[in-house]
Amino acid sequence: MKNIRFLYYLTLFILTLLLYGCVSMMEGTGRFLDGSALAEKTISIYRASKKDGVSANIQVSIVENKNAQRSLVINVNDFPMMKLRGTLPDDDGIFLFTSLDYLAGSLQGWNEYSLEVFGTGRFSLPETPADSAKLEIVEEIEFVQITAARIHRYDTRITGNDALTALRNRHERILALTRWMISQDAPRGQTIKEFEKYWKPIFFPEMVTGRSRPSNWRLPGDQFQTADSIRWNTSYTERVFSEELVPVRDSATLLRDWEEALSWIYLEYEWEDIIEMFLRQNMFYKVK
Repeated sequence: MKNIRFLYYLTLFILTLLLYGCVSMMEGTGRFLDGSALAEKTISIYRASKKDGVSANIQVSIVENKNAQRSLVINVNDFPMMKLRGTLPDDDGIFLFTSLDYLAGSLQGWNEYSLEVFGTGRFSLPETPADSAKLEIVEEIEFVQITAARIHRYDTRITGNDALTALRNRHERILALTRWMISQDAPRGQTIKEFEKYWKPIFFPEMVTGRSRPSNWRLPGDQFQTADSIRWNTSYTERVFSEELVPVRDSATLLRDWEEALSWIYLEYEWEDIIEMFLRQNMFYKVK
């Protein structure tokens, strides 16, 4: 029975892969399986104008759910795993950011959550397609906590409090990890592939070829311990990582986070650059 269920989900997954691209593949799969893709319809779309010859990569939409409630949604092409949601702008264009919705997957399945946020923005709705609108962040966006979560791991679906607890814990680990990463004066503004190529040898030198490993990954007298069938160099962990990350790496928990939520780590690491993007490219034109 379990094999039949697995083949069923695998078939749905493969069919969805044919329709969507890269991270959007996983997003489409998750939406398809849980039916949430049909939960709201798009009323209007506004895209950022080109600036200095650079193509726009931010989109603002007004959407309506099945209860006829409307909200504002911001998508960033470079970060298709997430969307920022806010209230419908008032007569002065002021709206409140309400959540960051995340959905992305890996070979193991997908994670989905809604993260409550605080913040204020301004977006004036143009009357005609030729009119421009301006997106501004009036009050800084602050994360609160994950309020809804779902996990799909292989042929198992985790919902309710179990999913909420698991993804809240993962969020805390990712925040700790990205704080350490930012303190390393590492590259910013990378694509997700560049990001993975740069960080994987640092996080997991045991899992890459010798040429890719950091020079200090193994020294005489280093100690090792096995977790998840991998012999981790615990001495390297202590040399390189912050104290709170030592047990996370040595237990292989960091590896599971990396394999199941790479795009989440990437999103948190690049968050400040996403905000800067809003400030640099904020003139929009109605296209629908």
